[in-house]
Amino acid sequence: MFILQIVLVLFATKFAGHLAARLGQPSVLGKILVGIILGPALLGWIHETELLTTFSQIGVLLLMFLAGLETDLQEMNKNKKAAIYVAFGGIIVPIILGYFGSQYYGMSVGESIFIGLLLSATSVSISVQALRELGWLNSKEGSTLLGAAVLDDIVVVILIAIAMSVFAGSDTNVGLLIGKKILFFAVLILISKWVIPHFIQLFTKFKVTESVLSAGLIICFGLSYFAEILGIAGIIGAFFAGIAIAQTKFKKEIEHKVEPIAYGIFVPFFFVSIGIAVSFDGIGDQVGFIFIFSIIAILSKFIGSGVGAKLAGFNTKSSMGVGAGMVSRGEVALILAAMGLESGLLPANYYTAMIIVVIVTTIVTPPLLKLIFGKRHTQEIVK
Repeated sequence: MFILQIVLVLFATKFAGHLAARLGQPSVLGKILVGIILGPALLGWIHETELLTTFSQIGVLLLMFLAGLETDLQEMNKNKKAAIYVAFGGIIVPIILGYFGSQYYGMSVGESIFIGLLLSATSVSISVQALRELGWLNSKEGSTLLGAAVLDDIVVVILIAIAMSVFAGSDTNVGLLIGKKILFFAVLILISKWVIPHFIQLFTKFKVTESVLSAGLIICFGLSYFAEILGIAGIIGAFFAGIAIAQTKFKKEIEHKVEPIAYGIFVPFFFVSIGIAVSFDGIGDQVGFIFIFSIIAILSKFIGSGVGAKLAGFNTKSSMGVGAGMVSRGEVALILAAMGLESGLLPANYYTAMIIVVIVTTIVTPPLLKLIFGKRHTQEIVK
């Protein structure tokens, strides 16, 4: 059965991506919509299975790994101040608006704070693909977005842990949580300079096929796993693995060989998995809630991060583009929503509605980026 799913997903995503591009939209929009159409929400041809989830997880890790390989570290370092402004603007405003929106619907203080934190999460994996297609990934705006997303992930996870400790009786040690994140970046700095180049060089001596590619993938998945056990999203580990390898002479070779693997099979499953999460069962009486919170979710990030970018010195167009790029909550918010449901901080009757809100933010991000930024190059490549 899974073989048939592979056929359906690969054919449908490539066709939908092509169609979206022909209609003047980033191809990623078509790929996400395919997940909604083929998934339980409409046709029911594809369902979430363990293998589909695995392919999806590999896809998003490879997507962020490639983003790291393409990132200009010097440009990212130059924009660290802007990234801080964008990240905190994109956290503070969603928390405030999410809190008051939840209070309007009669939620408790703990539930309202959790909803605000859920809306302050950011996943730029969708934005990365849209920016890549539009030619803006390796730009001042793109570097700021990626830096802000990393900082956003760290801060929101810490705040979520505090909220769960206070309101859900969790015995989370916040000091330990912060210590783990410091440890991750300390180890990352050390191995990026002293281990990774020599590790890949060692693999070049192996009398086997594609040894350099294998070394790159080991580093990608190894750092992703290391990040996850220290409480950081695996996509952050994959992203920094790409940045580390980008500083070596093996960057071009690994990028050239990972790209067809990623876009040929795994990344399409990630895009489809976003759409598959949608379910319309039992939401008839929550349409108003979904509409209001979708507006809150979109505007809070767009305004908060956009104002942060403006304060950091970006012009109006770039500030709006950065704000739009931070709108997508993607898989990060889906994971946090599941945590909230389990801890009791996300009311069960609003769980499905919040999942749909997360999907809405993910769907609107690529068209927003296209509308604001446009294309930086004339040659259009749909991957």
